[in-house]
Amino acid sequence: MRNIILFIRRFFTFFMFLVLQGISWAILVKYSKSHQAVFAEAANEVTGKVSKQYNTVEYYFELKKTNEQLVAEIKRLYDERRSSFEGADSSTQVKLDSMLRDSTHKGFRRFTYLPAKVVNNSVTNENNYITLYRGRLQGVHPDMAVVGPDGIVGRVILASDNYSRVMSLLNHKSNVNAMLKKGYVSGIVEWDGKDPSYVTLRNIPKSADVKRGDTVLTSNISEQLSYPPGIMVGTVTNVAADNAASNFFTIRVKTSTNFYSLQYAYVVQDASWAEQKKLEAQTPKN
Repeated sequence: MRNIILFIRRFFTFFMFLVLQGISWAILVKYSKSHQAVFAEAANEVTGKVSKQYNTVEYYFELKKTNEQLVAEIKRLYDERRSSFEGADSSTQVKLDSMLRDSTHKGFRRFTYLPAKVVNNSVTNENNYITLYRGRLQGVHPDMAVVGPDGIVGRVILASDNYSRVMSLLNHKSNVNAMLKKGYVSGIVEWDGKDPSYVTLRNIPKSADVKRGDTVLTSNISEQLSYPPGIMVGTVTNVAADNAASNFFTIRVKTSTNFYSLQYAYVVQDASWAEQKKLEAQTPKN
C-alpha cells in the first residue's frame, strides 16, 4: 500500500496532466463540429481495424463449421443434377418405387452422393491412394465412384466398417472412360506418374475436333464403374499425335480436382449399377 501511495505521489503531476488533457479533448470535441468529424473518422478507423481482427479470429474458429456447410451444399447440388435421375420407362413399370423422385415427379433418382472426409491422401507416388472416413456401415462398398467438389477423384477398392480406400485418379491402374464435351467423342483417361496436376486422354481419333481449352467430362460408358455422366475431368492443355502412323491423339488434360488440397469427397451410390453388372456377367463367353 505504501508503495502505491509513493507511486501516485511521484507521478501525480503526470496523471493530472492526462486527466486535464482528456477533459480538454472532450470539451473540444463536444463543442467543435470539425473536431467531432475528425474524432469520428479516427474512431471509425480504429474500431474498424479492431473488428477486422476480431472477425479474422472468429472466422478461423468457424472454419470447421463453414466447411461442413459447404460440403452439405455441394452434396445438395450434386443430388439435384439432371444426370442423377433416370426417366421412367413409358411402357413398363420399373420397380423402383422406394426411391426418391425428383421435384418434377418425372424421374427416379439413380445417383446419390455420400459426403466423406479425406483422412489420408498421397499424390507423389506412382500409384496413389486416398483414405476416406466413411465405410460399409455408412453405405460404401468397392467399385463405387468418388468425386470431389470440382471433379472426379477415383474409385473405392476396399471398405471397412468406417473407412474406405480409394484408388486415386493419380494411379497407373486407374482407367476412366471420358469424353470431350464438344462432340461427345469418348476415350480413356490415364495417369503417366509424373505431374499430379495432369492426366492423359487417349484413344481420341484424329478426326475429332479437339483444341486447347476444351472440356473433358466423364462418359456415360464405363467398363469398371459408373461415374455419373458429365462430371468434370479437366481441360485440354495440349494435343499431339501418337505417331505418324497412328490414327489417334494423345491429349494432355489438366485435372479439375486439386489433389494437393483435397479435404472432402463424395462417394457416388448408383442404384442401378449392381443390376447392370449382374446382367453383363451373364453374357456368354466365346
